[in-house]
Amino acid sequence: MKLDTSGLESAAPVWGAPSELVDGFSAGPSFDLPNTTDFDGFQKEAIQMVKPAKGTTTLAFIFKEGVMVAADSRASMGGYISSQSVKKIIEINPYMLGTMAGGAADCQFWHRNLGIKCRLHELANKRRISVTGASKLLANILYSYRGMGLSVGTMIAGWDETGPGLYYVDSEGGRLKGMRFSV
Repeated sequence: MKLDTSGLESAAPVWGAPSELVDGFSAGPSFDLPNTTDFDGFQKEAIQMVKPAKGTTTLAFIFKEGVMVAADSRASMGGYISSQSVKKIIEINPYMLGTMAGGAADCQFWHRNLGIKCRLHELANKRRISVTGASKLLANILYSYRGMGLSVGTMIAGWDETGPGLYYVDSEGGRLKGMRFSV
């Protein structure tokens, strides 16, 4: 295929000779494509390979009167069930809760750590930390440990001067505000 460049305003080549420009466009992709002719089926197969069979269920949502938080109580790792009565909702302070999904030790440690930092904030500033502030504090801490193998997926839910608040925070330091979450 020959590219007709006679109608262009400028005759000055961008890449050098016009043949180089044509060769650049007509060359094959510089990355490997999947060895398939049915790309729709290929994608469906890949999606079906990633099907989590088990895991924790924690959910929270904001409604007219406040925030509702719920969680299952089973602790498991794959097919092994270590406990049927784990408390996956952790009190950070009397107005704020955190949910636990991921590694139990990681979640418990970082929620306890957040509770201490929230109390220190209250003592230093003579007022309670907001739900927004607490979730941002946890996200910043977890961000500084990203890539270290932590396994934390938590929701920070509570009530402050601005009303109900709900945030999702993960072990990479990601933080989302929302009206409802399920982890």
